[in-house]
Amino acid sequence: MWSWVFHRITGIAIFFFLLVHVLDTALIRVSPEAYDAVLGTYKNPLMGIGEVVLVAAIAFHALNGLRIILVDLWSKGARYQRQMFWCVIGVWLVLLAGFVPRHLINVFSGGSH
Repeated sequence: MWSWVFHRITGIAIFFFLLVHVLDTALIRVSPEAYDAVLGTYKNPLMGIGEVVLVAAIAFHALNGLRIILVDLWSKGARYQRQMFWCVIGVWLVLLAGFVPRHLINVFSGGSH
């Protein structure tokens, strides 16, 4: 059940991120100054932490989506769905372990991100 809940939550969060991303990118056609101002707000540590949350949501949603495909299309998928869920969590944690430290070092050291 938690897999289902997290898949829906991450899907909705990614949708709203993409909506905001399209709108803020569209600002360049309306007002380059407004676009630059919006980009300036993204260069603070809070947004850097938000990027970690975004990457975590996208990675979980993608990996769990592959698990759902296997459950639906593989004849033994339903039997192994619990083990596949824990594999998703394991791969997700490994991916985040590689991304999060490097990203946060860039965010908090003033490096480019």
